[in-house]
Amino acid sequence: MSFTDDVPDSKRQLGLLSAASLIFNRVIGSGVFATPSLILNSSGSVGMTFVMWILGALVSAAGTAVYVEFGTGLPRSGAEKTYMEYVFRRPAFLTTCIYAVYGMFIGRISAASVAFGEYALHALAYERTPTNVRIAAFLCSTCCLIVHGTFLNFGLRLQNALGAFKLLVLVLVAGSGFLSLLGVPGFAVGEEYDQPNKYTWQTFWQGSNFGANAFVMGMYNVIWSYNGYSNANYALSEVRDPVRTIKLAAPLAMCFVAFVYLSVNVAYFAVVSKADMLNGGTIPAALLFRNLYGPATERALSVVISLSILGNMLSVLFTQGRVVQELGREGVLPYSSFFASNKPFNAPLPGLFTQYLVSMLVTVLAPPGDAYLFMVNYCSYPLALFNLVISGGLLLLYTDAFKSYNWDPPFRAYKFVVVFFFLSNVFLVVVPMIPPSAGHEPYQHLPYYSHVVAALFVGFLGVVSWFIFFRWIPERNGYTLRQVTVIQDDGVPRNVFRRIPTGVERD
Repeated sequence: MSFTDDVPDSKRQLGLLSAASLIFNRVIGSGVFATPSLILNSSGSVGMTFVMWILGALVSAAGTAVYVEFGTGLPRSGAEKTYMEYVFRRPAFLTTCIYAVYGMFIGRISAASVAFGEYALHALAYERTPTNVRIAAFLCSTCCLIVHGTFLNFGLRLQNALGAFKLLVLVLVAGSGFLSLLGVPGFAVGEEYDQPNKYTWQTFWQGSNFGANAFVMGMYNVIWSYNGYSNANYALSEVRDPVRTIKLAAPLAMCFVAFVYLSVNVAYFAVVSKADMLNGGTIPAALLFRNLYGPATERALSVVISLSILGNMLSVLFTQGRVVQELGREGVLPYSSFFASNKPFNAPLPGLFTQYLVSMLVTVLAPPGDAYLFMVNYCSYPLALFNLVISGGLLLLYTDAFKSYNWDPPFRAYKFVVVFFFLSNVFLVVVPMIPPSAGHEPYQHLPYYSHVVAALFVGFLGVVSWFIFFRWIPERNGYTLRQVTVIQDDGVPRNVFRRIPTGVERD
């Protein structure tokens, strides 16, 4: 198995701005507009809410450092897939098969497409029936597929533009809150609304909940809100000067994210009272707009959030299509040459379409209620498993047992940072297995551990597929599989498997 990447320079379309935009667009979707209320409910106070957001920023910084180290040491597409294959080489192709099942059959834009449908219909004043939402989700996802599958450069420009727009909107939200906090005329909270506390020390920590379960649930939401710092790593084969670019793009994007998250939370609590945050029937950003600019602005906010989610969908589809392409280049998929190709539009259309198709099936088949939330958690849990494995693998690379790997990347994360990231993912993997306290169950009708069991079962299917196709069938038919590298018509290398009769010496 080769870990070098000889992609021609003509295939590398992404610069520093595009790589940073991939990360920024992936991390910031609709969560920054909605999760502060959930986190405040867990923390109990404004002060503890900020403690959680700062801790989340530290975890994301540690994760960014881990992925930058791997990205500079192995500057090719694939992210977790490539890194797990590098560290855990025995049994051969086991990690590849496990990751292939996850990569092919988890629809990562399904939840975002439904959220887009909800907000877009609200902005257009259409009834948000399940059918209407699904139609809007289908149309939006189809547009994303067409843009990234056939108009690569336009798709990148649109993605970058939506990232810039999203940043400007969040600066507007944060700026409005700071101006209100400073008492600037024209930015006062309407007298008809509940007045915020303006960060008095006596009220800042009032109601703090120091219960372990509540803290765990709050931190779980915060850490997932920062998820996405690895997004550019999925497409490093298409990045110009990938080592230099990832060293700059990932920290730059995540610094912006942390600054935006903290600033927007300051704005929320400067304009919206704690009682409204906890008890209001709408999202915090809508309350901020209502309190400062009147209730008519709520629909305008729905447009803003719709565009934010669209940028998120474009970013996720762009990178996850490259994951499927990387699996095709590895040779483990049926018709691998088809999935590995960039024909006919110089984009991985087969991989993009696979992600699109699975996401649309999930969107259509998942009913409201538990099933939808289940799919969101089911898509998220495997990433914690992968992060746990690769951070543990990076720690192994530092040991004498792995000295033969000669791991010497251009960037090295501090060991205590890697340990911190490893422990944070132990937290994310274990917490969903702990029975929640009364009133905090994630599902109404399903067991709280349902998505954990489903995610682990998918991994088990990957193990079974590896055993059947790489052990049982070859041994039964008297051959072994040898991986060799070939060059496609478009100049991109990929791997294929050759059947070697048992007992024949390798060249």
